[in-house]
Amino acid sequence: CAILDVQAACQDTSVTQELLKEGFHRDLLVKVELGVVGEDARGCAVAARTRLPPGIYVDPYELASLQQHNLTKAVLIPDVIDVEAPEYLATDLLVLLYMEPDPRCSRCFRAALPVHGRYHRPAEDSEEALVVLKSPEVLVCCCDNRLSAECWKPAEVAAPCSGKTVGPCQWYSVMHKPAYEELILQVPVGLRQHSSLVCVVTLLATVLCSSLILAAVCKYGHFS
Repeated sequence: CAILDVQAACQDTSVTQELLKEGFHRDLLVKVELGVVGEDARGCAVAARTRLPPGIYVDPYELASLQQHNLTKAVLIPDVIDVEAPEYLATDLLVLLYMEPDPRCSRCFRAALPVHGRYHRPAEDSEEALVVLKSPEVLVCCCDNRLSAECWKPAEVAAPCSGKTVGPCQWYSVMHKPAYEELILQVPVGLRQHSSLVCVVTLLATVLCSSLILAAVCKYGHFS
């Protein structure tokens, strides 16, 4: 009975995530409501650690620009990402997304991160590929160590408690109840039966554009 009571108390923390916009370029919105820390959560740093599958990625250059304007804070592992690689040549990406307090709720935090779908192999009979995002892990870092030992466990995270500090700190992970275990991203893909048509159109467009460039060079270029 005692074990069941502890598990019930630790399940108060909830997390939801959703994808905004359409197509290849989306915003991943993550919301966390802490139930264990209570009203004192304002003094804690909260982050969501999520693993992005190969079909989706974060542009590190776009992220650096957003962080310069204090629009988001996140750590990418690895921090070097091939943004041109297709899904079948890419690898998983681990993201530590720092969250901001929600002014409408004293225990709530939220953060948004721009993500992009990768190109997939052409499909046989479907114009969409499905990319599955698992529910993120909720991490908390509090200065006064007021976290309940029954609910919060030390986490192996080598990252600072905020984007401004340099040294890593001790993060703690909590059991939580996700609104959905998985989030599905639908990425548009081509059909294999269209491969010949795509190749012909691409070749014709390449020849036409090359001819126009060559004609412009011959007409307006200055040759010594």
